Amino acid sequence: MKIKVGFGFDVHQLKEDHPFILGGEKIHHPAGAFGHSDADVLVHAICDALLGAANLEDIGYHFPNTDAKWKGISSLILLEECTKLIKNKGWELGNIDAMLCLEAPKIKPYIPAMKAHIAKASGLEVDDISIKATTNETMGFVGRKEGVVAYAVCLIQKI
Repeated sequence: MKIKVGFGFDVHQLKEDHPFILGGEKIHHPAGAFGHSDADVLVHAICDALLGAANLEDIGYHFPNTDAKWKGISSLILLEECTKLIKNKGWELGNIDAMLCLEAPKIKPYIPAMKAHIAKASGLEVDDISIKATTNETMGFVGRKEGVVAYAVCLIQKI
């Protein structure tokens, strides 16, 4: 069986009074991630991991922020499209392991819902998705609560 690993990274600014979507879940917080789509940094990192593993460029190549078609779109739709792209190339997704880096809010209560959203969009079982979080120990732009970062890895296997 042929397998490949993909890595994804994304970062977005946090802005006051802006919606904060992580893993398809609305997070209650006074500031949210800002971007062309819904700025779901977690799902964007996952999309890049999938696309990278299958050697299909990156999220910006497929869903450019210069295209009005993607303005404000749910990143879960982008994940569905990325899953289709890798399947069309003869791959299936095995698992996702992701890490969020932000000072606040604590996301542990949101993780089950985020995993459920990502499972539905990717076709995985919830048990095949890991989401963790850490802080930046008050250092840098994450520590100053100016932004949020996500990392993701995935495993794909030949169908």
